[in-house]
Amino acid sequence: MIFSIDDVLREEELEAILSGCDRGEFVDGKLTAGWHAKLVKENTQLAKNSDLAKDLQSILKKALKRHPLFKSAVLPRQIHSIIFSRYQTGMSYGTHVDNALMGQEKFFRSDISFTLFLSDPETYEGGELVTELSEGDRVYKLPKNSVILYPSSTLHRVEPVKSGNRLVAVGWVQSLVRAPHKREVLFDLDTARRALFAQFGKTTEFDLISKSYANLLRQWAE
Repeated sequence: MIFSIDDVLREEELEAILSGCDRGEFVDGKLTAGWHAKLVKENTQLAKNSDLAKDLQSILKKALKRHPLFKSAVLPRQIHSIIFSRYQTGMSYGTHVDNALMGQEKFFRSDISFTLFLSDPETYEGGELVTELSEGDRVYKLPKNSVILYPSSTLHRVEPVKSGNRLVAVGWVQSLVRAPHKREVLFDLDTARRALFAQFGKTTEFDLISKSYANLLRQWAE
């Protein structure tokens, strides 16, 4: 399941992240790429372990965790490995798949990948995120403060930036439910029961769907 969320950050949170990226030190993006991804990755990123990066990561994590759509669709166990990346003219990231496990002493599984767009799309040319699916490529260039989420098992790439600067935050989530198709079933049930509740209140039908949702989550959660 691939979906997007608009207006992820509050205005003051967005300004804090943009200001931090303006004054922060950016280093070669290859430093955090896997051995094969290094061959196709050309960008820069905010020094990941700096105090500034940790502060900005915390802001974004809090914003995602409070968003009801993110919580319902992703069922996050751990949001991890957030990177603030900058693509200047000529930079790109060729076709790759994200690492299954991320971390150093403690490892987290990457179930869902996300890209939060931090630049207005009108300020740069190119730089589209492309997911490579069996039915064909899907191209994304979202408004500032919008995030796209997709399974980490997906081949994807960032097209070359032809002009301007593309600033994004990318990150990964370990979900309580590993399998994408099971997360989609739970998301559909949760969406249906919330719609029923909004229209009719707590009914027998709502209770039955809630029972099925809870029992499936109990069965599938890790």
